[in-house]
Amino acid sequence: MEASKVNQLKLFIQQCDSNPALLQDPALKFFRDYLEKLGAKLPASAYGKGESAKKTEAKDSFVDESDDDMPELEEQFGPSSTSPKVPEETASDDEVVESEVELDNEGVIEPDNDPPQKMGDPSIEVTDEKRDEAQTAKSKAMEAMADGDLDEAVNHLTEAIECNPTSAIIYATRASVFVKMKKPNAAIRDANAAIKINPDSAKGYKWRGMARAMLGHWEEAAKDLHLASRLDYDEEISAVLKKVEPNVHKIEDHHRKYERLRREKDERKKERERQRRRAEAQAAYEKAKKQEKASTCKPCGATGGCSGGMPGGFPGGMPAGGMPGGFPGGMPAGGMPGGFPGGMPGDVDMSKILNDPELMAAFSDPDVMTALQDVMKNPANLAKYQANPKIAPVIAKMMGKFAGK
Repeated sequence: MEASKVNQLKLFIQQCDSNPALLQDPALKFFRDYLEKLGAKLPASAYGKGESAKKTEAKDSFVDESDDDMPELEEQFGPSSTSPKVPEETASDDEVVESEVELDNEGVIEPDNDPPQKMGDPSIEVTDEKRDEAQTAKSKAMEAMADGDLDEAVNHLTEAIECNPTSAIIYATRASVFVKMKKPNAAIRDANAAIKINPDSAKGYKWRGMARAMLGHWEEAAKDLHLASRLDYDEEISAVLKKVEPNVHKIEDHHRKYERLRREKDERKKERERQRRRAEAQAAYEKAKKQEKASTCKPCGATGGCSGGMPGGFPGGMPAGGMPGGFPGGMPAGGMPGGFPGGMPGDVDMSKILNDPELMAAFSDPDVMTALQDVMKNPANLAKYQANPKIAPVIAKMMGKFAGK
């Protein structure tokens, strides 16, 4: 928007602030409706005969950039009965409790709690003779597995591991036997040993993934099986993944759902806090406005914008010859007619003062109002302000209005 238009809008707002009756103009009804839509509370003088304020709810149409540094306004100004209502917490705002995920747990078994199996000593030196002995023991284990004697196979593989504790394939082979024996924890221990020796051990990841699937650890199982498949694909891995992946998808959907619910709960909490702060700010603004208005009008002796004139007047009139020191044009001999006993004379048009933006701006200055109050108490005190560049022009202009200029 052009700067000139902004200045025109600013001047228009200032005029409406000093004279709300301008809003009675039917042509400005759209502007008044807009203010009410934003939640503004307009004075009664802004409405014509038969009109009244509409009951509308304030809408949060502005962007709340940051209110972290806003002071606790209620502590400064106290609570306000007119504060906008802040939404209360409901049952939906309680802590989000996750439900159970319906998974296909067929084939899941209880974990084995046997004492850990014997592991090899990685610090020993493995000679060629020891490697040969390990290979012989492994061959006997394979024969026992073919005969279905899994316990015997474990014994031979343990002997092989003790002879050659640096062989990842022997650990992975014993892990496969433990999977067949439905001892997933033992299988995981051997698979971990194989992967530690060879981080690219496809068999180590395969049997660890299968053991984790037996325990229902679906996400960890899928990770191991996908890695094993990339290192050395086989049909057995693919078959297990077909059972594991649907459960993983259900778990991921479940996590996403509850993450969304938690985010929504946090957003509702933040929105309640923003509305609470706005309500406090609105209440504080209204109270401060009333305090400022009351403070501004006290020197005039009237509430509601100095509508009743200056009470008490200038007792005894102004000194002969006008204001001491002489303002241009002076004052009639004997001061103002009758000395304004009991207030200003009835023929003074107060609208000339109330519609004068310079005077209204001056009345908001505490120094000016203090001086006017001082002069009202004792007209002779005018002499104190005749050389004051802020006070003297205001009094001179007021006298001009009284004289009909």
